[in-house]
Amino acid sequence: MLDHPLYRRDPMSPQSLVLELLLAEGDGAVPVAHLLAAAALFGISENHIRVTLARLTATDMARSPRRGQYQLGSASQNLAADVAQWRQARQRLRPWSGDFVAVYSPQPLPADKTAQRQHARALHLLGFAPWGAGLHLRPDNLEPSLSALRQRLLAVGLHAGASVFCTRDFSPTDQQSMAQLWDGDALNRGYQASETQLAQWLERTPTLDLGQAARESLVLGGAAIRQLIFDPLLPAPLVDEAARNRFMDAAIAFDARGRAIWREFFAAVARSGRAPSSTPALETTP
Repeated sequence: MLDHPLYRRDPMSPQSLVLELLLAEGDGAVPVAHLLAAAALFGISENHIRVTLARLTATDMARSPRRGQYQLGSASQNLAADVAQWRQARQRLRPWSGDFVAVYSPQPLPADKTAQRQHARALHLLGFAPWGAGLHLRPDNLEPSLSALRQRLLAVGLHAGASVFCTRDFSPTDQQSMAQLWDGDALNRGYQASETQLAQWLERTPTLDLGQAARESLVLGGAAIRQLIFDPLLPAPLVDEAARNRFMDAAIAFDARGRAIWREFFAAVARSGRAPSSTPALETTP
């Protein structure tokens, strides 16, 4: 379901590491020297990175706009644009009236396994949960309109033959069943645990050397961002919205600090021409 490397949870694989760094750069390009220096922090060889870049380029997931530099390719653009919206997640929400959005998938789905995976990924990414054969639901509190939500689903892989529509007036029995589609308690615990973890790491950042801080910030920050990307963005009372907002604020602050750390790390690489094997403690200000 979550097969695209932009969504994988292993930032230490060569492919995921390269894509995370290219994604962080946005429309810009990343020098190969920076990719190799970052790989060294994770014990990934230069050969692995060069082979990975060749494969990503061959599938148009990455491109080289100029010699020695890489950026995301067209095959990654739609998903990359969607991933990059995590900071604006709250702006995509609106008050919940109690209605639901339903997606009815064609039965059976086409035999194309890639299309099936993309379809399932789109539903999961936008917080839909299965409810009956071919039917997925989520609260109608996401995106400015049903049309906007439909377009976003299609952009990230929903099968074009699927129907997307609003539904309401469920029976009390159905409403009780639908409330169990998401584990709100688990989501709330996740918000609190991740907020605490990010805050504790930021407190001890000044004691870390630059290489360790860069490595850990990528791992922890990547995990927090993926948690937000896949959060179903449910309304109250299904989840504690205040707890989610605190976690979002913590993730945004952590991301800003992590970016500053990596800028400092790459500046050190530019000065020395390689990944520093031993680096001084970090500066105490971002």
